[in-house]
Amino acid sequence: MQSRWIALLALPLLAAPMKVALRGRVEQHDGSGKWQETRVLRRVDPSRTAMVLCDVWDRHWCSGANSRVAVLAPKIQTVVEAARKSGILIVHAPSDTMGFYKEYPQRQAMLRITPVEPTAAKQIDAPPLPIDDSHGGCDSEGDQVYQAWTRQHPAIRIAPQDLISENGAEIYSALKSRGIDTLLVAGVHTNMCILNRSFAIKQMTKWGIQCILLRDLTDAMYSPKDRPYVSHAEGTELVIQHIEKYWCPTALSADLLRALKLAGE
Repeated sequence: MQSRWIALLALPLLAAPMKVALRGRVEQHDGSGKWQETRVLRRVDPSRTAMVLCDVWDRHWCSGANSRVAVLAPKIQTVVEAARKSGILIVHAPSDTMGFYKEYPQRQAMLRITPVEPTAAKQIDAPPLPIDDSHGGCDSEGDQVYQAWTRQHPAIRIAPQDLISENGAEIYSALKSRGIDTLLVAGVHTNMCILNRSFAIKQMTKWGIQCILLRDLTDAMYSPKDRPYVSHAEGTELVIQHIEKYWCPTALSADLLRALKLAGE
């Protein structure tokens, strides 16, 4: 099976002088199960790019996940500021918190966008994830599932020109209305919301949006007590590699920041 993102390489290069290093994986022969890491430089036009922040909540029910997001959020904030300054649209997508944001102008601006009917979704088949998260994936003891979050993590600034939504159709309409065809994805959790939210990698890829996961700005819900019995960091990396094989390429935030800096000089 060929990597689903390899078609990106055949697309015409965009005019903006911003080149981002992407990592993906290509199966050496169909059905062989042997994958080769591939790295390319891809031109990305900031005016045709958005960045969605998936479920970077203020608090999580799993204390291990909560601690890691507390470290992750300031790093995401650094990238958000640079991306926004370069003209990239920032979409804040903290699911289940739209009540908190209902009066925010960034939420109201999203609701005023004329809906755009999505294209017919592509059929994309992928095997199960390489990790077992059937028990919730929490790696800390004694935590009980409940909705701990009320808003996005306060470390991430919401600027006047940003948008807020948890709805894939709304976000798709915002992208299409602005001629955006590339979506940078950051946030949590890699094996759950990052893949499965209506505004995230699977659905947006099926709708024809070119997704790029920022692989150091994400974290998985995975416990080393579950299959394949590796460390939490290794479990997250396995999910990232799965995404690179079947869904989209990834990039490092440092490479994106470097590209944004060079483009602005």
